[in-house]
Amino acid sequence: MLRRPKPSDSEDDLLREQQKFLTSGAPSAANVIRRPDKRRGEAGEGGGEENGEDEGHQRDMVTIEDLPDELPSLTPAPPKKSRFKASRVTFEDEDPEARLDRHDTHISALLSRIIERDTSSTPISLPAFTGLAFPKVVHRSENSSQVPPSSVGGKKSIFARQIAAQRLKEGKTPLHCAAEPTEQNLPPETSMDADQCDNAEPSLVSAPGLVSGQGLRVSDSSGETLRIHEENQTRLQTMSQSEIQEEQKKLLTQLDPRLVEFVRSRKAQSVPFSASPSKQPGGRSSKENCPLGNVSRESCSSAAAVLSQRAQEVEMEGNEEEEEEEEEGKLPPPPAMTEADLLVKPQKEWVHMDKLEPEKLEWMRDLPAPRRKGTRKEMQARFDFAGSLIPPTEDLPTHLGLHHHGEEPERAGYSLQELFLLSRSQVIQQRSLALGTLANILSKACAGKYQSVLKGSVTSTLLDAGLLFLLRFALDDSVEGVMSAAVHALKTLLVCAEDEECLDSTFSWFRGLASFPLLPSAQEEEDEEDEVLDEIMKTTAKEKEERKTDHDVARQDVIKGLLKMKLLPRLRYILEVFRPSPRVVQDVLSILTRIARHSSSSATQVLDCPRLMETVMSEFLPNSWTAPSSPLPSSVYGLPQASTMKLLRVLATSGRHACARLLNSLGVRERVSCLLSADVSELLLEPSEALRITTEAYRLLAVAAAYGQACNVYIDLYSALVKVLQSVHRTLNPSDHLLPLQLQRVLALLSLLTQVTHTAGCHQELQASMVSSQGEECLPPPPVSWGHVAGLQTSLLGHLKGFVKSLDNPVQKDSGLTLIPAYLVYLEAYYHQLSKQKCFKPVETLQELEQLTSEVLFPLFSHHVVRDLMKNLRSSSVVCKAQSSHQGPETPPSLPGLACPGWRDRPGLVGPSSPFPLLTSLSLLLQTVTGIHKGLSCKFSGLLLSEPVIVYLRSCSRATPILSHTRAWLLWHEHHLLYLLLRLAHRLVPIDAEVAKHASLYHQVALVLLPWLLPGSEYLAHELLSTVIFSKDFMSEGHSGGPEAVELGELKLHEETHHLTSPSLQTVGALLREACVQLPSIRGCFLTHLAHLESTVLVSRDAFLGRNPWINSHLLPELTGPTLPSDWPFLPLLSLYERAGAPDGGALAVEELPHGSLQMVTHCLQWLLLLEVWREEALKVIPPVAKLARLSCVFLCSSDLFLERPVQKLTWGLFRLLTRRSRLDSLDLNVPPPGLASFLDLYSALLSQFEAVSFGDRLFGCWLLLPLQRRYNVTMRLAVFGEHMGMLRSLGVTLEQLSIPMERFTSPPEDSLPLLSLYFRSLLTGTLKLHWCPILYVVALSHVNSFIFSQDAAAQEVEAARHSMLRKIYYLTDKVMRNHLLLFRLPQQNSEFGFDMYKQLPPIRAKRLGGVLGLQDVSDVKGD
Repeated sequence: MLRRPKPSDSEDDLLREQQKFLTSGAPSAANVIRRPDKRRGEAGEGGGEENGEDEGHQRDMVTIEDLPDELPSLTPAPPKKSRFKASRVTFEDEDPEARLDRHDTHISALLSRIIERDTSSTPISLPAFTGLAFPKVVHRSENSSQVPPSSVGGKKSIFARQIAAQRLKEGKTPLHCAAEPTEQNLPPETSMDADQCDNAEPSLVSAPGLVSGQGLRVSDSSGETLRIHEENQTRLQTMSQSEIQEEQKKLLTQLDPRLVEFVRSRKAQSVPFSASPSKQPGGRSSKENCPLGNVSRESCSSAAAVLSQRAQEVEMEGNEEEEEEEEEGKLPPPPAMTEADLLVKPQKEWVHMDKLEPEKLEWMRDLPAPRRKGTRKEMQARFDFAGSLIPPTEDLPTHLGLHHHGEEPERAGYSLQELFLLSRSQVIQQRSLALGTLANILSKACAGKYQSVLKGSVTSTLLDAGLLFLLRFALDDSVEGVMSAAVHALKTLLVCAEDEECLDSTFSWFRGLASFPLLPSAQEEEDEEDEVLDEIMKTTAKEKEERKTDHDVARQDVIKGLLKMKLLPRLRYILEVFRPSPRVVQDVLSILTRIARHSSSSATQVLDCPRLMETVMSEFLPNSWTAPSSPLPSSVYGLPQASTMKLLRVLATSGRHACARLLNSLGVRERVSCLLSADVSELLLEPSEALRITTEAYRLLAVAAAYGQACNVYIDLYSALVKVLQSVHRTLNPSDHLLPLQLQRVLALLSLLTQVTHTAGCHQELQASMVSSQGEECLPPPPVSWGHVAGLQTSLLGHLKGFVKSLDNPVQKDSGLTLIPAYLVYLEAYYHQLSKQKCFKPVETLQELEQLTSEVLFPLFSHHVVRDLMKNLRSSSVVCKAQSSHQGPETPPSLPGLACPGWRDRPGLVGPSSPFPLLTSLSLLLQTVTGIHKGLSCKFSGLLLSEPVIVYLRSCSRATPILSHTRAWLLWHEHHLLYLLLRLAHRLVPIDAEVAKHASLYHQVALVLLPWLLPGSEYLAHELLSTVIFSKDFMSEGHSGGPEAVELGELKLHEETHHLTSPSLQTVGALLREACVQLPSIRGCFLTHLAHLESTVLVSRDAFLGRNPWINSHLLPELTGPTLPSDWPFLPLLSLYERAGAPDGGALAVEELPHGSLQMVTHCLQWLLLLEVWREEALKVIPPVAKLARLSCVFLCSSDLFLERPVQKLTWGLFRLLTRRSRLDSLDLNVPPPGLASFLDLYSALLSQFEAVSFGDRLFGCWLLLPLQRRYNVTMRLAVFGEHMGMLRSLGVTLEQLSIPMERFTSPPEDSLPLLSLYFRSLLTGTLKLHWCPILYVVALSHVNSFIFSQDAAAQEVEAARHSMLRKIYYLTDKVMRNHLLLFRLPQQNSEFGFDMYKQLPPIRAKRLGGVLGLQDVSDVKGD
């Protein structure tokens, strides 16, 4: 009995069992039967021999014994019986499919049996011309003797045999006698040799392949073609290969590219034929056709037809073929795999291995060569496992594992699409590899490595493709390796290590612990559904947010999307259950830190996540731990981590309540005390890790002290802190490799002492307010008082003196420049708070400040190192570099960053060579010192007068910085320096003549700085408005002959123009003098209109002045834009318009103006006049069209405000300034003004207001005439002459009153036919008259006259309108109007009517008029 195969059997065992089975003759369990093909009418199994050639098309069917013909019933009901079934005759072995086909008589069944013969490869030839009237009858006896059936490929019809015999008789190969083996079945070396034969011997081609001779005017066209072909072959044999290639290149340059493409397409069509080698009629192979000696006889016989078909194309293609194919990216298809190419040859005994399937073996073939460098096409980016971009022309070896069976198997690397696909693989290693590669790609993309070589943003592309969801799904993977790779990829996407380093390095700067939330820019989406609902039914913002899908939220904000996808619970599960490797732990903590930086709400969610912070505190910030056994432990669980302390510090920055929760509920207070009470060497940690964690502990305490919290910890650690201060100089060893960490630790300690000093300085104020509160709720005083901090100043001042002296030592210079700014910030906090204490002794303090100035500040400022550092002021500025040449990293809008990669290697605000931290801290201390001791101010005038500072301020006055998340936090720090320099100038300008010479420069910088100030700097804006902006000392032109110079300029302009001007023009000088006198009142006006910012100003003041107990958060307000708009000088006017005007556009303002409105508008216009005349650069950020639109509010606010005499004078002056000849070209009314959809809407409101309340006011009329210039939109002119024609009666502005040249209204000629018709109608109907509206009367005359006498070719409609107007004008009864229309010449301001007229019509015009009227004489048209 035969045994069943076992899994342990080898291949030989299986073959042995098969042989036993065959020799035993036992019946098989399954039989293979061949079913007949009913379409061809073949018999069953008996026709196998007769139809052997079609065996490949027959189907094999497996039958199983005892299989019922009918399906068993699925229900217990009795089977249904048919009445007709018994009458049918059926056979047991009858095929049911055949029976169904036999009974199917539908037309579809008939059509399905029709099989169309494939004739795509069959050539079509015309019959030969003979002298017989009818074709010769072919008998079977003649046909059978002509050609044997074997030579035509089996059983063929009589007609096919006849055609084959005819072709053999003519010496051609029969069409259907192709041999079975093709070139695709040749070995690779055979095909290669055949191609070499093809390229080497083009003379072997016996006939042309492209030219047939049809169309030649000769009797023997085929013979003529063959003769030409032989001449070509003979000439090719005499030429060398280089000469042939040169001729090919010459032909390709001369021929039409379309002809070359046609030849190549013919070649492509000939490939199937050339790929099939032919057999000779006698059945013998041609062995003479391949002259290469290194080719075997078999390969020559197989490649004979290849040579005969392809050699004819060599003369056109040659090497150019290869170059063109590589340019187009199309390589010729390689030959198919053959049995000879297989590494393991199949044996006869192997079951079902007797048939070779080449298409399944393609993956074993060698890779094609990569594309050449000459390609210009864009190609898909491919990356290696390290994330590096692989050039498309680089041919990498396959052992690197970068080749795969993708769309481009010849190219190494993986595309983003393939990595996405691989990351969802079922193979764990593939998922991990794909996620790791994506992490490396993201890391390089965030560093900006792809910007110069790739089109588009890689990070944005990945986010749009769903990377966030891919990583979130991978975090849920149960395999730790895949989860770890996903965590690392997510950390690479969210966290930029250099951004964090940059923020840490600026922590010790003035207000360095504050930062902007990393929120995407607000994108307001209009909810159309809510617009139609009632106020009660409208959804709240929170409900809208909850209604959004994860995809919508993540598309706008990546962090919010991750929080909505429950990222925090998953991270807690990873830390708590997986307990992953140290790198994964660090990545998770970095992700949590980045989420906390997003916003205060995100930080709150981190704190509120169940068991997350408890797990972090218990595992990575324990109360006690043992020393790790190795420098790189395999697990960090149970060891304190610096990244954990940093996470706590960032969470505390989000708000005082979060900080209190950390200190009190999570036990941070005890852990920080434990870490800082011991020396660094006693912490049982690696030295570098111990320095990092103590640095972060100091920073965390500094943040807590900046809220007035954790003061008890400072008191408890006072002795330890003093011990650290005493060892500062000893620990800063220049040869120590840990020196950067030591410097950061000292800077963090100084930040802590600075904030504790500020908090202690508020103790006395809070104590007094508590006593006077009489039971009312008030802030409690902090535990630390001034006595706890007063003793540190002497020690720190000694440190500062030592570091200033160390600047002469090149080895210690860098350390000194790093630490000195922090010491200066501390001294500023000390003296600022000292002046508020009861123990303040003025005399002793003044002497102390004089000593500080002479021993520390003045030597520091005068030191050559500081002077050299100041030369980098302009190159390090962010304001001056509006368009930086450095390509910043990729920052998607939904994931803003700080763009800090490479900050150490390029000049910048935070770079090692930046003077900003030192100058900012020095200016801050000088402001406090000069505020206490005003006599010291003059000693520091050199700072403002130094050349680097002057050059820097001039650059700032002309700069236009760009606001973005990547620049905002740097701009915020630079604004501090500019503000402090301006405050120092405010003290020095009145008392120092040299500094006063640059007062206009300081004022210009203050004006441009004001609209730059960001959220959180409202106090700086208030101080600038209160001191510098409206100061008479900084408006030096007002008391140095400025108004008189303006008046002289106006008189000179009057003499040059020789025409009368508006009376208000000579009064601009007087208006300027009056405005300079009113500067204090103007300041009060603007401060009153900015009163709505009072609450934010107070919050900003508390943070700027160090009032720590009143600070609620060190997270700055959301970055929605500058504190003040760029058009802030117009604010009083705009606020009045919003309160009492017509904001809906068109409604009349009839309500009574608020009290003091006239004075408020007057002050606003005075300030605008001062800026337009003397500070024109400060208003360059406001487009001229915006200025005009905002000044239009003067007319729309009220029905009579513009009629008041002060407003009239000032508005006239501003109108003259806006319409100066140098300004008119820049006034583009076709561009919508900021804040308006279009200028046309505003102009329509002005027209309605003029008709209602203007009383023909000339100023209002000039305002309306300005937009009617020819170069502006015709819609505004149509509105005047179409909808508001009534205003033409009162628009009596004269040419003398309008300061705009008349040519701007009349040139070029009008081309709008509707407007010309309105001009013509208003003139003829008397709506527009010279004494009513002289300017528009001249404008209408000019355009109508130019139109009717124009000689330009025009459409039939336009020409008909011209003829109609001419006829109507000629037959006018009003002779004056007729003469004005026909004899108009040019506008002339000094003439009686405002234009010149011809005395009589010029001949060319008279001829045209006569031609239109059909008259010979039109001499009656003469002037009066």
